[in-house]
Amino acid sequence: MKTVPYFIILLILYCSSATGQNTDFNQNVSSVDSIIETLYSVISGEKGEKRNWEKFKYLFHPEARLIPTIKNDKGLGVNYLTPQDYINRFGQKLEENGFYEKEIHRVTERFGNIVHLFSTYESYQSKTDNTPFARGINSIQLLYDGTRWWIINIYWQSESSKHPLPDKYLPKNK
Repeated sequence: MKTVPYFIILLILYCSSATGQNTDFNQNVSSVDSIIETLYSVISGEKGEKRNWEKFKYLFHPEARLIPTIKNDKGLGVNYLTPQDYINRFGQKLEENGFYEKEIHRVTERFGNIVHLFSTYESYQSKTDNTPFARGINSIQLLYDGTRWWIINIYWQSESSKHPLPDKYLPKNK
């Protein structure tokens, strides 16, 4: 008989801690701006700085994909990653080497509950670096389900000599 009250107390504590964790992240998915700002901030950090991978995963729809373009023997191809695949593949490297990705320009299109944006980025190894080691465009699709925004996919390509960033995707002052 005494186990029932203990079970109820444990259940209440578990539910409140699980809800509390999600509530902490709810502000990060409340608007297009907040989810994009959180995306960039959660992958960025100095050398040795741990990332909040739970927050990272919270941004993504359960069926979401991250799709980097890759060079292969046929030219360019793609690689389809889940958020967990991304963490497994890049997480340790980001933390060991330092990595900052900064959005420098955005073009957004919206229809109803879907948003597509071209987010031009610059990548640095440290917040104090003056010159990026890479630039490119993240093509990001978002869904608003009536309560929150979800990242559906991120498809990106880095700038190269063959594919420089077009002026229309750069800030006017650069």
